[in-house]
Parts: sequence; structure tokens; C-alpha cells
Amino acid sequence: MDSNENSRLSRVAKRREEESRNNPRKPNKNSGLVKKIILGALTALLALFVIGATVFFVYAKNAPELSENKLTSAGNSVIYDANGDKITSLGNENRTYIKTEDIPQQLKDAVVSIEDRRFYKHHGVDPVRIVSAVLSNVTGSSAGLQGGSTLDQQLIKLSFFSTKKSDQTLKRKSQEAWLAMQLDKEYSKEQILTFYINKVFMGYGTYGMETAAKYYYGKSLKNLDLAQTAMIAGIPNAPSTYNPYSSPKLATQRRNDVLDAMVANKKISQAQANEAKQEDVTDGLVQTHEQESTTSQKAKISDSYLKEVIAEAKEKGYDPYSGNLKIYTNLDMDAQKKLYNIVNTDYYVDFPNDTMQVATTVVDPNNGKVIAQIGGRKTGDVTYGLNRAVQTDRSSGSTAKPVMDYAPAIEYLDWATYHALKDTKFYYPGTSTQLHNIDNRYKGTVTMRQALIESRNVPAIKTLQAVGMTKAKSFLSNLGYDTKLSLQNGIGLPASTLQNAAAYAAFANGGTYYEPTYIDKIETADGQVNDYSSSGKRVMQSSTAYMITDMLKQVITSSNGSGTAANISGLYQAGKTGTSDYPSDVSGQFPSDASMDSWFDGYTKHYSISVWVGYDHQYEPGNYVPNNSTLAQQIYKVLMTYLSQGVSNTDWTKPSNVYSRTINGQRELYLAGSAAPTITGKGSSSGINESSSSSSSSSSDKESSGSTSSSDEKSSGSDSNSNASESSTSTASSTSTNSSATTTTGGNNNTQSNNTPATPAGNNGGNQAGH
Repeated sequence: MDSNENSRLSRVAKRREEESRNNPRKPNKNSGLVKKIILGALTALLALFVIGATVFFVYAKNAPELSENKLTSAGNSVIYDANGDKITSLGNENRTYIKTEDIPQQLKDAVVSIEDRRFYKHHGVDPVRIVSAVLSNVTGSSAGLQGGSTLDQQLIKLSFFSTKKSDQTLKRKSQEAWLAMQLDKEYSKEQILTFYINKVFMGYGTYGMETAAKYYYGKSLKNLDLAQTAMIAGIPNAPSTYNPYSSPKLATQRRNDVLDAMVANKKISQAQANEAKQEDVTDGLVQTHEQESTTSQKAKISDSYLKEVIAEAKEKGYDPYSGNLKIYTNLDMDAQKKLYNIVNTDYYVDFPNDTMQVATTVVDPNNGKVIAQIGGRKTGDVTYGLNRAVQTDRSSGSTAKPVMDYAPAIEYLDWATYHALKDTKFYYPGTSTQLHNIDNRYKGTVTMRQALIESRNVPAIKTLQAVGMTKAKSFLSNLGYDTKLSLQNGIGLPASTLQNAAAYAAFANGGTYYEPTYIDKIETADGQVNDYSSSGKRVMQSSTAYMITDMLKQVITSSNGSGTAANISGLYQAGKTGTSDYPSDVSGQFPSDASMDSWFDGYTKHYSISVWVGYDHQYEPGNYVPNNSTLAQQIYKVLMTYLSQGVSNTDWTKPSNVYSRTINGQRELYLAGSAAPTITGKGSSSGINESSSSSSSSSSDKESSGSTSSSDEKSSGSDSNSNASESSTSTASSTSTNSSATTTTGGNNNTQSNNTPATPAGNNGGNQAGH
């Protein structure tokens, strides 16, 4: 480069330097904004960290104390009765505890690979695992990891906390992490792994993997092959889902996941995994298991009840088998023992054979607590067998009449107990199916009281027509029944003793329905107590409950009543019988008086009891209940007599809006504001005594049980047209096949329509229910 060129470049440089001095560069505004954002973000993160750390240590400070006893104990839950006495523990209390030195390395490798691959590297809590779990949730790939919890944390949860998902709060997670870190400090990795292997629930009431190996394969862990070891290691994640007995397909998938995790963790080769995958998951399984002889007597007699307790706990979000819970039930053990003895011996009632079955539920009307229940008799030493007390596949017969027909008629139509009903020939609308009464006779005009006491079918169905299916369904729904309904259900509902006992309890307590409950409270492993008492809901007026009760008393006390075998002298009680007949296509194979099902639902102010008697295989020869059988009533009577000892015995108090009058020697009830008709004939004004609303209700038990005869009342019932005063000069005008009915209620004409033809279930000629 020549000198002229150098001189030129020098001049350019000087000029630029001079321009830079005269025109300084302006600062970049965007650069400053970015710095502020970064600084703000860092400050926010620091603040969040400080807040998080503070919250963590506040929560951790109140964490349970680390206890080796809890780490080594089985994770089973304990169930208690209403007095706080232990009934049983869930799971195998004869757990086989395996020592650290006896655990096969192959099992350790399998457990660590599938549950916590970085187990030997972290210190109780694994930040890498947490981040990996988050990324896995985002991307949908598991990378062999099962969430963010380490083996340490899982062990802490099983030992100290509830496994209920809703209980996994920030506080709980903080305490869990804190204890996991403390665990890692105090115990070696081998000890922690040993605790875990002996702690986990493995299905079918077994705890610990050594116990499970003997249960599933009949041998110790050390004698399992690779495929079987992988199977055992995979079960704790979901014992009900991944066990090879009930779900071989899912169990195979889980076992293969464990094998793949072991390959990824470099514990076995791909060739070893492939070979193990070829083994059928059911190979080597023990085919039969003998019933444990250690089953406690309390658990045996409470088997049906305990089955429902476990189901209710699961519905509430708990895992009773791995939750380490204390479950306090509403079971009255003395009542349960009495009930068990009544149905399993011939000391109290005479059963025709050992195959006849019984189901019974006892409910406290004042809170809905199920205090006793039995789902069968002569069942042997089964565990959580069929509970017939909660089955809804049998017709409840005439026990349906109060809840579906007559109570809604009082509630919605303001009917009096002496409301007149037609007991005449009747065909279900739109069909040629005739409905019969139990005696195959028709009485003409009867009162509602008489129809209910004698359990007559035709007046019940006509009452249901008057009420209307819409209102009847609504009323039933409020009483805990959830089923498809049609007209014939007015004389027989698909129901369980649990449903019936809870529904009749609403009559007993004056109109409040409590959902029946088995569990009073649950205490979690960390001492948290959750109360599960049922809150009542008013489903009918107290006047409706009282008037139904007043009539149902005479089902038991009247000479014409269908439930006289349940009568307990001096006890204020009410109840209803029910039977269901065989369908017409098979009825010819049985005696004319044969029934499939026999029921009695009865109650006092303290107890509501529902009893069913029948056969599991009701269509087999000889498996029928005679129509005149009183077994259900006898069972009720013995049990109610026992329960009523030592408790108050008082009558129900008549509500202020209920009035009484005597008609033909019978105390009848009607509602304030509704028409109080003048009855002619035997019940003329000279024979009528009207009582004010303050009249004593106890007189009903001392008066004649006779009912007004059909000639005494000419006023029309649910199938007639009547004037506002329901006078005796009204002319009955009805067609028994009509699907609409006009009724008079307190001077108002209310018409309910039922336009859907109904055919009785089983095409049984309209004889679905008798008494």
C-alpha cells in the first residue's frame, strides 16, 4: 500500500473519531427493558423460592415423627364397631416378613427399575425424577418412571399418610418430602428397600412381596424365575388391576413393563427380557386357596356388613387395603350377633331347609346409620360373599304400597285415611291383563285405611293412577329408590332391604330421609379424622308420615291386618307385609299359594327393619315360599323385641294440621283445610266424634280396628267424579281401564293422567303382589 493511500485512511479515521465526539451514540432502550424484565423475573423467582421454602418448613415442622414401628408394620386398616371395639383388620395379619439378606437381588433390581431408577443416587427426594415426571406428563412418555415420588416417599405415604387422592395436598406433600429426607438420613438404602418390599399391598388381602410370592406361586421369592419376579414387582402399582388371576392381559403388560425397565436400567439383557416375556403370566399360579381358619368370629357374623364398609370407604376415595386407616362403623355388634343367630339357627324361627335365604337391614331412623345387616344364612366361612341385603333384583311386593301409592296420595292430594276407593274388577290400561287381590275377590268401595290394612291390590293401583306416575316417581326418588317404574310397580318395586329400611325410616322419624351409612368416621394414618354422618332431607310433610304410620299400625294390630304375626304386645310400631307371585308362564309348576318372595318392613321410633325371605334359585322345584308364610314377620318380631329392650317406648305425636274423627268406631284422620265430609248410614253425624288438632294421638291404639264397610260410604274414590264436599250422595262413575282419574282433595278437583299402558312384570296375570 503506497503513502497516499495510508494518508487517506488516516484522514477517514480522524474524521470518524471527530464525528463520534460531536455525536455520542444514544443508548438502546430495548436493551434496558430486557434487563429490567430479567431482573424482575429473577426477583420473582427468588421471592417464590423464599415463600415456597417458608411454606415447606412451616408444614414440615408439623410432620409426624419418624417411627420404625410404623415403617415395619403392615399397611392394613382396622375396622371398628360403633362402640370402638375392633372387628377385624383388612389383609393377612400372618404376613411373612422377609429380612434384608434374604431378598433376592433380582427382585431388588426389578423394584428399583420400575419404581425409582435413581433410588441409590438421591437423598429421599429426587429433583431429577420430579422434572422427568413433569416432562413425561407433557410428552406422554413415561421413560420407565412412575410419577415424581421416590421409593422413600411412597414408603412414607404408606406408613404415615392417607392414600386418598383428595388428601394429597401441598401440606401433605411437604411433610411427605421432609420425612423422606429424614428417612434417607436415618436408614440405609437396603433398609429402606426392605421396609418397602414388606409394606406394600399385593392384592387378595396380602401384604409384602414374600407373602404375595407364596400366595400367587406357592413358593418364596428366592425360588421365582425372572418372569414371576417381574410380575410380583409390578403388582403394587395397582393390585386390583395387575394381578394375574382376574386380569391376565393387564398383568402381562405390567410384567413386560417391568422387564423393559430392567433392561433400560442395565440389570438384565434384552435377550433375557425377551425370553421372560414368552412365559405365560398364569404359569405356576396357585389354582386354589384354602379359606383362612383364622377368620375372627366377629368378622364372620359381620361379613355382609364389612363388605359394604369397604365399598363405602372406596366410594369416599380411600383405599382400605393400603391406607393404614382406622374405620369406625355404625355397627351395633350385639344387634348383629342376635340377627346372625336368628337366621342361622332354628332356635328362634323354624326354617324349612338350609337353602332358604334371608336378607335383613336395620337402620336408625334418626340418622340413617345402618346398625346391623345380614345378606344370607348358612353361607359357611366365605369372605365378602353375596350380600342379598343390598340386591335390588327381587320384587318388594306390597311393601311398595305405602311409599309409591298411599303416601304420595296424602302428600300431593290431601287424602284422608277414610278416602273412598273402588275395589272392583280392573284391567291394566291398554291390556287384557286383569289385576286380582290376594283373595281373588273385590269388595266394592273401601277406605284407604282398609285397603292398606288388608293389602288390597286394586285400590293401590287406582291410587297410583290418581297420584300420577310423575309425582310417584319423584316421591320415590326422594326416598332413595332409583329404578325405571311403571304402573304395576305400585304393588311391587325392585328393591333391597337397605332401600326399604331407609325409606320406611322416613315414616318413623316424621318425614326426613337419611341416606343409609355404614361408616361413622375414618381416621387416617396421620391422625386426621373425617366424619361421615348423614345429613337428613325432608321429603314429606310430618302429617303424611303420621297418617301412614297410623294406618300401618293396624296392619299389625287389626284382626284383618296382613302383619299380625309381627305384633309385639305393648310396643308402638308400624309395618307392612309384601309377597311377589310367580309369573303366569311358570306358576303352574308351583302350588296355587306359592310366592317367590316374602317381605316385612316394620319400624318404631328407634329402629327401622326390612326383612326378605326367599330362594336364590326360585324357579327350581320346591323353592317357593307359601303365601301364608310368616317367616319374615317372625324374624322381624324376634329382632325388634330384642332391640326395643331398654329404649323408650312412646307413640308418635299427631301434627297440629292433622284432625281426627270417629267413623263406625274407627278413628280416622284428615288434614286441616281439606273437606271433612259428612258420612251417612252407620257413620252418620250422630255417630261421628270430631277431635281438634290437639287431640291425643295415643287413642288410636285403643280403638276398634274395624273399617267402614263398603255400604257405609258412597263417596267416590280415585276413579270417580265427585263434588267438592265428597258427600255420600255422589254418584260413582268410573271405568276400570281408564288411565286418568279425578279425585277430590280438600274441595279441589285434581286430575292426574297416566297415558302409558302398563303390562305387569312377568305377565303374571296381574297377581304380582299379594299381602
